[in-house]
Amino acid sequence: MELEGASVIVTGGASGIGEASARRLSVLGAKPVIADLNEEKGKSVASELKGEFVKTDVSDTDQVQAAVDAALGLGPLRGLVNAAGIGNASRTVNREGKPFPLDQFEFVLKVNLIGTFNCIRLAASAMSQQDPCDGDGQRGAIVNMASVAAFDGQIGQAAYSASKGGVVGLTLPVARDLSAIGIRVNTIAPGLIDTPIYGSGEGSDAFKANLGRNVLFPKRLGHATELASMVAECITNDYMNGETLRVDGGIRMPPK
Repeated sequence: MELEGASVIVTGGASGIGEASARRLSVLGAKPVIADLNEEKGKSVASELKGEFVKTDVSDTDQVQAAVDAALGLGPLRGLVNAAGIGNASRTVNREGKPFPLDQFEFVLKVNLIGTFNCIRLAASAMSQQDPCDGDGQRGAIVNMASVAAFDGQIGQAAYSASKGGVVGLTLPVARDLSAIGIRVNTIAPGLIDTPIYGSGEGSDAFKANLGRNVLFPKRLGHATELASMVAECITNDYMNGETLRVDGGIRMPPK
């Protein structure tokens, strides 16, 4: 699928994997809508890439619809990258015998899983109204961001792993749902990726180097650009559909 002149929505596009994906798709000719809560960085990225920024809570229907409307104003909507997400580190029962706060568990699922589906359903609805872009009747492609935690969840990752496992679980049925209207759906499960979440400085570098020793090869954290490359492949390769792809250097996460 060609992206020249088309619009794409990238949630979490102000930083990390989302930003790298927006940049990669922009190189391919797409006009990105940066859907993020960080106004300063989001506006900066959108301006640089000649796209638009829309402040977006992915679990809020009106805000996601605003991002979809902005994309349609830039060109036919052909792509959605669901890169927005949050983490949580809490044991089911902590060392003091206190249970995981249910509202925290619900919030992680609201953002990571419900937010992902909310963006899918609204973007796909808009894509379904676009003219097909090829002889196969293709109208668009969606890429979700899960995590290897969906398969190798570590201690304290119950909420995060459940949310990302849900994203993996919805991939095939949603791909089947949307096949009738010419929209493909794939999910990427990143491993340990070097993003701003790890901070910066000497201490951060030492911490990341230690994490990298668990990676099969290469023994380092992945780069956001390496994830963006796979995002672009999933969108532009017309035969990629209904798959979850680990991009993780071969790591299998230990319990902690």
